[in-house]
Amino acid sequence: MVFTLPMAPSTRLDHYWTLSEEDVCQRIISAKKTLGDRLMILGHHYQSDEIILHADETGDSFMLAQMAQDSQAELIVFCGVHFMAESADILTRDDQVVILPNIRAGCSMADMAVLEDVELAWEYILDSTGLRDPIHRNNPDEHAPPGESFLIPVTYMNSSADLKSFVGLHGGIVCTSSNASGVLQWAFDRAGSEGKVLFFPDQHLGRNTGLEMGLDEEEMVVWTPNDWQKEDKRSGIIHPKLILWHGYCSVHKRFTVEQIENFRKLHPDGIVVVHPECTKEVVRAADAYGSTEYIRRFVASQPSGSNIAIGTEINLVRRLNLAYPDTKITCLDEKICPCSTMYMIQPPYLLDVLEQCCEGKIPNQIIVEKETADEAILALRRMLSIHV
Repeated sequence: MVFTLPMAPSTRLDHYWTLSEEDVCQRIISAKKTLGDRLMILGHHYQSDEIILHADETGDSFMLAQMAQDSQAELIVFCGVHFMAESADILTRDDQVVILPNIRAGCSMADMAVLEDVELAWEYILDSTGLRDPIHRNNPDEHAPPGESFLIPVTYMNSSADLKSFVGLHGGIVCTSSNASGVLQWAFDRAGSEGKVLFFPDQHLGRNTGLEMGLDEEEMVVWTPNDWQKEDKRSGIIHPKLILWHGYCSVHKRFTVEQIENFRKLHPDGIVVVHPECTKEVVRAADAYGSTEYIRRFVASQPSGSNIAIGTEINLVRRLNLAYPDTKITCLDEKICPCSTMYMIQPPYLLDVLEQCCEGKIPNQIIVEKETADEAILALRRMLSIHV
Protein backbone atom coordinates (compact mmCIF):
# COMPACT_ATOMS: atom_id res chain seq x y z
CA MET A 1 0.00 0.00 0.00
CA VAL A 2 1.15 3.55 -0.77
CA PHE A 3 0.30 6.61 1.28
CA THR A 4 0.56 10.28 0.33
CA LEU A 5 0.31 13.17 2.72
CA PRO A 6 -2.01 15.98 1.66
CA MET A 7 -0.74 18.88 -0.39
CA ALA A 8 -0.65 22.47 0.83
CA PRO A 9 -3.91 24.41 1.30
CA SER A 10 -5.22 25.87 -1.95
CA THR A 11 -5.16 29.41 -0.54
CA ARG A 12 -1.39 29.23 -0.24
CA LEU A 13 -1.00 27.89 -3.77
CA ASP A 14 -3.35 30.55 -5.08
CA HIS A 15 -0.92 33.16 -3.77
CA TYR A 16 2.03 31.60 -5.57
CA TRP A 17 0.20 31.73 -8.88
CA THR A 18 -0.12 35.52 -8.56
CA LEU A 19 3.67 35.93 -8.50
CA SER A 20 5.69 36.73 -11.59
CA GLU A 21 7.85 34.00 -13.14
CA GLU A 22 10.96 35.87 -12.04
CA ASP A 23 9.73 36.17 -8.45
CA VAL A 24 8.96 32.45 -8.32
CA CYS A 25 12.37 31.62 -9.76
CA GLN A 26 14.25 33.85 -7.29
CA ARG A 27 12.31 32.51 -4.30
CA ILE A 28 13.07 28.92 -5.36
CA ILE A 29 16.77 29.83 -5.54
CA SER A 30 16.53 31.43 -2.11
CA ALA A 31 14.76 28.41 -0.60
CA LYS A 32 17.38 26.08 -2.06
CA LYS A 33 20.11 28.19 -0.47
CA THR A 34 18.34 28.08 2.89
CA LEU A 35 17.93 24.29 2.80
CA GLY A 36 21.48 23.75 1.55
CA ASP A 37 22.83 20.19 1.66
CA ARG A 38 19.63 18.94 3.28
CA LEU A 39 17.93 19.22 -0.13
CA MET A 40 18.26 17.43 -3.44
CA ILE A 41 15.98 18.31 -6.38
CA LEU A 42 15.65 15.66 -9.09
CA GLY A 43 14.32 16.58 -12.54
CA HIS A 44 13.15 14.03 -15.09
CA HIS A 45 14.20 14.63 -18.70
CA TYR A 46 10.57 15.30 -19.65
CA GLN A 47 10.21 18.23 -17.27
CA SER A 48 10.00 21.78 -18.59
CA ASP A 49 13.06 24.02 -18.74
CA GLU A 50 11.65 26.12 -15.88
CA ILE A 51 11.90 23.07 -13.61
CA ILE A 52 15.15 21.63 -14.99
CA LEU A 53 16.75 25.01 -14.20
CA HIS A 54 16.48 24.21 -10.48
CA ALA A 55 17.29 20.48 -10.62
CA ASP A 56 20.47 19.28 -8.95
CA GLU A 57 20.39 16.15 -11.10
CA THR A 58 18.51 15.16 -14.25
CA GLY A 59 17.88 11.75 -15.74
CA ASP A 60 15.30 9.07 -16.45
CA SER A 61 13.08 7.61 -13.74
CA PHE A 62 15.28 4.79 -12.44
CA MET A 63 18.51 6.76 -12.76
CA LEU A 64 17.02 9.50 -10.58
CA ALA A 65 15.77 6.98 -8.00
CA GLN A 66 19.31 5.58 -7.78
CA MET A 67 20.68 9.10 -7.37
CA ALA A 68 18.27 9.60 -4.48
CA GLN A 69 19.47 6.32 -2.95
CA ASP A 70 23.10 7.42 -3.18
CA SER A 71 22.44 10.93 -1.87
CA GLN A 72 23.10 12.07 1.67
CA ALA A 73 20.33 14.68 1.40
CA GLU A 74 17.47 14.49 3.87
CA LEU A 75 14.87 16.02 1.56
CA ILE A 76 14.44 14.53 -1.94
CA VAL A 77 12.13 16.65 -4.07
CA PHE A 78 11.29 14.55 -7.11
CA CYS A 79 10.13 16.57 -10.12
CA GLY A 80 8.53 13.75 -12.04
CA VAL A 81 5.38 11.68 -11.65
CA HIS A 82 3.99 9.56 -8.85
CA PHE A 83 5.49 6.15 -9.65
CA MET A 84 8.96 7.74 -9.88
CA ALA A 85 8.69 9.24 -6.41
CA GLU A 86 7.49 5.86 -5.12
CA SER A 87 10.56 4.15 -6.56
CA ALA A 88 12.76 6.75 -4.89
CA ASP A 89 11.04 6.18 -1.54
CA ILE A 90 11.48 2.40 -1.91
CA LEU A 91 15.22 2.78 -2.50
CA THR A 92 16.08 5.57 -0.07
CA ARG A 93 16.89 5.28 3.63
CA ASP A 94 14.30 5.65 6.37
CA ASP A 95 15.79 9.00 7.38
CA GLN A 96 15.22 10.44 3.90
CA VAL A 97 11.97 12.04 2.81
CA VAL A 98 10.68 11.95 -0.77
CA ILE A 99 8.43 14.82 -1.82
CA LEU A 100 6.37 15.22 -4.99
CA PRO A 101 5.63 18.89 -5.75
CA ASN A 102 2.18 18.07 -7.13
CA ILE A 103 0.43 14.95 -5.83
CA ARG A 104 -1.83 14.90 -8.90
CA ALA A 105 1.13 14.25 -11.22
CA GLY A 106 0.50 10.63 -12.13
CA CYS A 107 1.15 8.57 -15.25
CA SER A 108 -1.70 7.51 -17.52
CA MET A 109 0.15 4.40 -18.68
CA ALA A 110 0.97 3.30 -15.14
CA ASP A 111 -2.68 3.83 -14.22
CA MET A 112 -3.75 1.39 -16.98
CA ALA A 113 -2.47 -1.51 -14.86
CA VAL A 114 -3.91 -1.59 -11.35
CA LEU A 115 -3.23 -4.30 -8.80
CA GLU A 116 -6.77 -5.69 -8.69
CA ASP A 117 -6.90 -6.19 -12.46
CA VAL A 118 -3.44 -7.76 -12.55
CA GLU A 119 -4.35 -10.17 -9.75
CA LEU A 120 -7.51 -11.24 -11.61
CA ALA A 121 -5.56 -11.75 -14.83
CA TRP A 122 -2.85 -13.66 -12.96
CA GLU A 123 -5.30 -16.16 -11.47
CA TYR A 124 -7.19 -16.55 -14.75
CA ILE A 125 -4.03 -17.26 -16.75
CA LEU A 126 -2.74 -19.75 -14.17
CA ASP A 127 -6.08 -21.54 -14.14
CA SER A 128 -6.36 -21.55 -17.94
CA THR A 129 -2.84 -22.76 -18.69
CA GLY A 130 -2.01 -25.01 -15.75
CA LEU A 131 1.24 -23.12 -15.18
CA ARG A 132 2.71 -22.85 -11.70
CA ASP A 133 3.04 -19.71 -9.63
CA PRO A 134 6.73 -19.07 -8.73
CA ILE A 135 5.57 -18.02 -5.26
CA HIS A 136 5.62 -21.73 -4.38
CA ARG A 137 9.25 -22.27 -5.40
CA ASN A 138 12.00 -22.44 -2.80
CA ASN A 139 14.25 -20.25 -4.94
CA PRO A 140 12.42 -18.39 -7.72
CA ASP A 141 15.68 -16.76 -8.81
CA GLU A 142 16.98 -20.03 -10.24
CA HIS A 143 16.20 -21.31 -13.74
CA ALA A 144 13.07 -23.42 -14.00
CA PRO A 145 13.77 -27.07 -13.11
CA PRO A 146 13.52 -29.50 -16.07
CA GLY A 147 9.93 -30.42 -16.84
CA GLU A 148 8.42 -27.56 -14.83
CA SER A 149 6.79 -24.44 -16.29
CA PHE A 150 5.83 -21.19 -14.60
CA LEU A 151 4.11 -17.87 -15.23
CA ILE A 152 6.60 -15.05 -14.58
CA PRO A 153 5.46 -11.42 -14.07
CA VAL A 154 7.52 -8.56 -15.46
CA THR A 155 6.64 -4.94 -14.83
CA TYR A 156 8.03 -1.89 -16.54
CA MET A 157 9.51 0.71 -14.19
CA ASN A 158 6.52 2.87 -15.16
CA SER A 159 4.19 1.15 -12.71
CA SER A 160 2.93 1.59 -9.17
CA ALA A 161 4.75 0.36 -6.09
CA ASP A 162 1.88 -2.09 -5.51
CA LEU A 163 2.62 -3.77 -8.83
CA LYS A 164 6.37 -3.86 -8.23
CA SER A 165 5.54 -5.52 -4.92
CA PHE A 166 3.27 -8.06 -6.63
CA VAL A 167 6.03 -8.87 -9.09
CA GLY A 168 8.61 -9.31 -6.35
CA LEU A 169 6.30 -11.58 -4.35
CA HIS A 170 5.57 -13.80 -7.37
CA GLY A 171 9.16 -14.36 -8.43
CA GLY A 172 9.18 -11.65 -11.10
CA ILE A 173 11.30 -8.70 -12.07
CA VAL A 174 11.24 -5.02 -13.04
CA CYS A 175 12.60 -3.69 -16.33
CA THR A 176 13.49 -0.35 -17.87
CA SER A 177 13.44 0.49 -21.56
CA SER A 178 17.23 0.11 -21.51
CA ASN A 179 17.37 -3.47 -20.22
CA ALA A 180 14.04 -4.96 -21.32
CA SER A 181 15.57 -7.66 -23.54
CA GLY A 182 17.92 -8.89 -20.82
CA VAL A 183 15.10 -8.87 -18.29
CA LEU A 184 12.75 -10.77 -20.59
CA GLN A 185 15.43 -13.39 -21.21
CA TRP A 186 15.84 -13.73 -17.43
CA ALA A 187 12.08 -14.23 -17.14
CA PHE A 188 11.89 -16.81 -19.96
CA ASP A 189 14.72 -18.79 -18.36
CA ARG A 190 12.74 -18.99 -15.15
CA ALA A 191 9.45 -19.69 -16.88
CA GLY A 192 10.71 -22.93 -18.41
CA SER A 193 10.27 -24.29 -21.93
CA GLU A 194 6.46 -24.25 -21.76
CA GLY A 195 6.16 -21.27 -19.45
CA LYS A 196 4.93 -17.74 -20.14
CA VAL A 197 5.70 -14.16 -19.18
CA LEU A 198 3.04 -11.61 -18.24
CA PHE A 199 4.41 -8.16 -19.14
CA PHE A 200 2.80 -4.89 -18.00
CA PRO A 201 1.79 -2.15 -18.34
CA ASP A 202 3.19 -1.08 -21.75
CA GLN A 203 2.32 -3.44 -24.58
CA HIS A 204 4.53 -1.65 -27.12
CA LEU A 205 7.76 -1.92 -25.12
CA GLY A 206 6.96 -5.59 -24.52
CA ARG A 207 6.12 -6.30 -28.17
CA ASN A 208 9.11 -4.42 -29.59
CA THR A 209 11.42 -6.21 -27.16
CA GLY A 210 9.89 -9.60 -27.99
CA LEU A 211 10.35 -8.99 -31.72
CA GLU A 212 13.95 -7.88 -31.12
CA MET A 213 14.56 -11.16 -29.29
CA GLY A 214 13.23 -13.19 -32.22
CA LEU A 215 9.68 -13.96 -31.08
CA ASP A 216 7.01 -14.21 -33.77
CA GLU A 217 3.82 -12.18 -33.65
CA GLU A 218 1.91 -15.40 -32.93
CA GLU A 219 3.97 -15.89 -29.78
CA MET A 220 2.59 -12.68 -28.27
CA VAL A 221 -0.95 -11.71 -27.33
CA VAL A 222 -2.51 -8.60 -25.77
CA TRP A 223 -4.44 -8.98 -22.53
CA THR A 224 -7.20 -6.42 -21.95
CA PRO A 225 -8.70 -6.34 -18.43
CA ASN A 226 -12.31 -7.53 -18.16
CA ASP A 227 -12.24 -9.15 -21.60
CA TRP A 228 -12.17 -12.51 -19.84
CA GLN A 229 -15.61 -11.65 -18.45
CA LYS A 230 -17.03 -10.99 -21.91
CA GLU A 231 -15.67 -13.92 -23.88
CA ASP A 232 -13.69 -17.10 -23.49
CA LYS A 233 -10.04 -16.15 -23.91
CA ARG A 234 -8.56 -19.40 -22.65
CA SER A 235 -7.65 -20.67 -26.11
CA GLY A 236 -6.02 -17.33 -26.96
CA ILE A 237 -3.45 -17.55 -24.18
CA ILE A 238 -2.46 -21.21 -24.49
CA HIS A 239 0.12 -20.82 -27.27
CA PRO A 240 1.72 -17.34 -26.80
CA LYS A 241 4.89 -17.11 -24.71
CA LEU A 242 4.50 -13.41 -23.98
CA ILE A 243 1.22 -11.97 -22.68
CA LEU A 244 1.20 -8.19 -23.06
CA TRP A 245 -0.92 -5.88 -20.94
CA HIS A 246 -2.99 -3.49 -23.03
CA GLY A 247 -1.36 -0.30 -21.68
CA TYR A 248 0.42 2.36 -23.68
CA CYS A 249 1.99 5.82 -23.40
CA SER A 250 -0.32 8.51 -24.74
CA VAL A 251 2.67 10.61 -25.88
CA HIS A 252 4.58 7.91 -27.74
CA LYS A 253 1.45 6.49 -29.33
CA ARG A 254 1.04 9.77 -31.23
CA PHE A 255 4.03 9.07 -33.47
CA THR A 256 3.19 7.51 -36.83
CA VAL A 257 4.81 5.97 -39.90
CA GLU A 258 3.29 8.79 -41.96
CA GLN A 259 5.24 11.34 -39.89
CA ILE A 260 8.45 9.42 -40.61
CA GLU A 261 7.65 9.23 -44.33
CA ASN A 262 6.93 12.97 -44.48
CA PHE A 263 10.22 13.71 -42.73
CA ARG A 264 12.14 11.52 -45.19
CA LYS A 265 10.52 13.26 -48.17
CA LEU A 266 11.77 16.60 -46.89
CA HIS A 267 15.12 15.25 -45.68
CA PRO A 268 16.22 12.16 -47.68
CA ASP A 269 19.46 11.98 -45.68
CA GLY A 270 17.70 12.57 -42.36
CA ILE A 271 17.87 10.17 -39.42
CA VAL A 272 14.93 9.01 -37.31
CA VAL A 273 15.30 7.70 -33.76
CA VAL A 274 12.33 6.76 -31.57
CA HIS A 275 11.50 5.38 -28.14
CA PRO A 276 10.43 1.69 -27.82
CA GLU A 277 7.12 2.81 -26.29
CA CYS A 278 6.14 3.70 -29.88
CA THR A 279 4.18 1.17 -31.95
CA LYS A 280 6.03 -1.63 -33.73
CA GLU A 281 5.28 0.00 -37.11
CA VAL A 282 7.00 3.22 -36.04
CA VAL A 283 9.96 1.36 -34.53
CA ARG A 284 10.41 -0.65 -37.72
CA ALA A 285 10.27 2.48 -39.88
CA ALA A 286 12.84 4.34 -37.78
CA ASP A 287 16.61 4.15 -38.23
CA ALA A 288 17.17 3.47 -34.55
CA TYR A 289 15.23 3.12 -31.33
CA GLY A 290 16.01 2.97 -27.66
CA SER A 291 15.51 4.41 -24.20
CA THR A 292 15.72 8.08 -23.30
CA GLU A 293 19.40 7.69 -22.42
CA TYR A 294 19.98 5.77 -25.67
CA ILE A 295 18.38 8.60 -27.65
CA ARG A 296 20.60 11.16 -25.91
CA ARG A 297 23.74 9.13 -26.66
CA PHE A 298 22.59 8.48 -30.23
CA VAL A 299 22.15 12.18 -30.94
CA ALA A 300 25.54 12.97 -29.39
CA SER A 301 27.21 10.40 -31.68
CA GLN A 302 25.88 11.85 -34.93
CA PRO A 303 28.18 14.03 -37.08
CA SER A 304 27.79 17.78 -37.21
CA GLY A 305 25.22 18.87 -39.78
CA SER A 306 22.95 15.86 -39.26
CA ASN A 307 19.20 16.26 -39.53
CA ILE A 308 17.51 14.17 -36.85
CA ALA A 309 13.83 13.59 -36.11
CA ILE A 310 13.05 12.15 -32.67
CA GLY A 311 9.96 10.30 -31.54
CA THR A 312 9.77 11.11 -27.84
CA GLU A 313 8.61 13.81 -25.42
CA ILE A 314 9.03 17.36 -26.71
CA ASN A 315 10.90 18.90 -23.75
CA LEU A 316 13.76 16.44 -24.17
CA VAL A 317 13.83 17.02 -27.94
CA ARG A 318 14.01 20.80 -27.51
CA ARG A 319 16.88 20.56 -25.04
CA LEU A 320 18.80 18.24 -27.34
CA ASN A 321 18.34 20.74 -30.16
CA LEU A 322 19.80 23.48 -27.98
CA ALA A 323 22.65 21.26 -26.82
CA TYR A 324 23.80 20.50 -30.38
CA PRO A 325 23.48 23.76 -32.35
CA ASP A 326 25.34 22.31 -35.36
CA THR A 327 22.72 19.58 -35.71
CA LYS A 328 19.10 20.12 -36.68
CA ILE A 329 16.91 18.19 -34.25
CA THR A 330 13.12 18.16 -34.46
CA CYS A 331 10.22 16.25 -32.99
CA LEU A 332 8.44 13.86 -35.36
CA ASP A 333 5.10 15.31 -34.35
CA GLU A 334 5.16 19.07 -34.82
CA LYS A 335 1.93 19.49 -32.87
CA ILE A 336 2.82 17.25 -29.96
CA CYS A 337 2.31 18.68 -26.49
CA PRO A 338 4.43 17.91 -23.43
CA CYS A 339 3.53 14.92 -21.31
CA SER A 340 0.42 16.29 -19.59
CA THR A 341 1.14 14.72 -16.21
CA MET A 342 4.80 15.75 -16.20
CA TYR A 343 3.56 19.26 -17.00
CA MET A 344 1.70 19.28 -13.67
CA ILE A 345 5.02 19.98 -11.96
CA GLN A 346 5.02 23.75 -12.34
CA PRO A 347 7.41 26.21 -10.61
CA PRO A 348 4.76 27.50 -8.15
CA TYR A 349 4.26 23.93 -6.88
CA LEU A 350 8.01 23.50 -6.48
CA LEU A 351 8.26 26.82 -4.64
CA ASP A 352 5.39 25.84 -2.35
CA VAL A 353 6.97 22.59 -1.13
CA LEU A 354 10.42 24.17 -0.77
CA GLU A 355 9.19 27.07 1.34
CA GLN A 356 7.17 24.69 3.50
CA CYS A 357 10.35 22.67 4.02
CA CYS A 358 12.09 25.88 5.07
CA GLU A 359 9.34 26.29 7.70
CA GLY A 360 10.04 22.81 9.05
CA LYS A 361 7.04 21.15 7.40
CA ILE A 362 7.06 18.03 5.21
CA PRO A 363 4.48 18.52 2.43
CA ASN A 364 3.37 15.99 -0.20
CA GLN A 365 5.51 13.20 1.22
CA ILE A 366 5.37 9.91 -0.69
CA ILE A 367 5.40 6.94 1.67
CA VAL A 368 5.48 3.34 0.50
CA GLU A 369 4.47 0.91 3.24
CA LYS A 370 7.37 -1.28 4.42
CA GLU A 371 5.86 -4.61 3.37
CA THR A 372 5.15 -3.26 -0.10
CA ALA A 373 8.62 -1.76 -0.35
CA ASP A 374 10.36 -4.95 0.80
CA GLU A 375 8.67 -7.05 -1.90
CA ALA A 376 9.24 -4.38 -4.55
CA ILE A 377 12.94 -4.31 -3.70
CA LEU A 378 13.13 -8.03 -4.50
CA ALA A 379 12.00 -7.31 -8.07
CA LEU A 380 14.36 -4.34 -8.39
CA ARG A 381 17.34 -6.32 -7.06
CA ARG A 382 16.66 -9.06 -9.59
CA MET A 383 16.83 -6.44 -12.32
CA LEU A 384 20.08 -5.02 -10.96
CA SER A 385 21.64 -8.49 -10.94
CA ILE A 386 21.36 -8.66 -14.73
CA HIS A 387 24.30 -7.29 -16.71
CA VAL A 388 23.14 -6.01 -20.10
